[in-house]
Amino acid sequence: MAEKNTELADFLRRAREQVAPDRAGLPSDGRVRRVRGLRREEVALLAGVSTDYYARLEQGRRIQPSAAVVEALGRALDLDAAGRAHLLDLIGLNSAAAPLRARPVQRVRPGVRQLIESLEGAPALVLGRRSDVLAQNRLCRALFTDFESRPASERNYARWMFLDPESQSLFVDWEQQARATVESLRLEAGNDPADRATAELIADLRNNSPEFARWWDEHRVYQRTHGSKALRHSLVGDLIVEYETLTLPGDPHTTLFVYTTEPRSPSSRALALLASWSLASTKG
Repeated sequence: MAEKNTELADFLRRAREQVAPDRAGLPSDGRVRRVRGLRREEVALLAGVSTDYYARLEQGRRIQPSAAVVEALGRALDLDAAGRAHLLDLIGLNSAAAPLRARPVQRVRPGVRQLIESLEGAPALVLGRRSDVLAQNRLCRALFTDFESRPASERNYARWMFLDPESQSLFVDWEQQARATVESLRLEAGNDPADRATAELIADLRNNSPEFARWWDEHRVYQRTHGSKALRHSLVGDLIVEYETLTLPGDPHTTLFVYTTEPRSPSSRALALLASWSLASTKG
């Protein structure tokens, strides 16, 4: 018997629980609801498939839906772009045929390092697979933490977020930022389920962070492309930084994060003060 696709089953069930029937445009049928969200037959109705077919999908049976069915399921479950991408990844998941294996060590091109170091007024860092920190500039080290001074195995944004108390004292909105980190890692793990280092990181975080384990089990996915972070910095006080991301050409698994502040705002003045302090400490 083929191994069940338990990740797909879990994702479909949890996604179904998040959809309110009235939001999906379903009229009340007068029955008492014993489950959160939609019933299986309601998802099947909205997606235009039989209840039995959808039930087999949610049971993790190894069946291969067509692209049209996957798109219909995405609409029925009200999935965003990240959710639909994750659904596609999970439907193609075949753990029996894809044993865990090590990926090549990622390295940042010298030109990328020069680029981020040239951004003297903007913190910048480069993340690789599973949120490994591959490089950061001087102001980023001052704003967050000096990842490059840590052992190579600890240069990971998710590990710092959940296992270092420093992150909880830095982020005013720590829970929001931490949840986004989990959901981003969930998305990547679905995209590359055979990566041994990702599996080891997830296992370590689940064992050592109750918050990570709880949010991981919610099976939500999120793709960080832009946003903001509210910080309470020990040197310059409260500030809000906005970030934008850029995927580096030729390497879809490497992302550049650049942080800025609103011009002439208190946050802008705080960041400028931090930049002056970090430059002086470097020269000293």
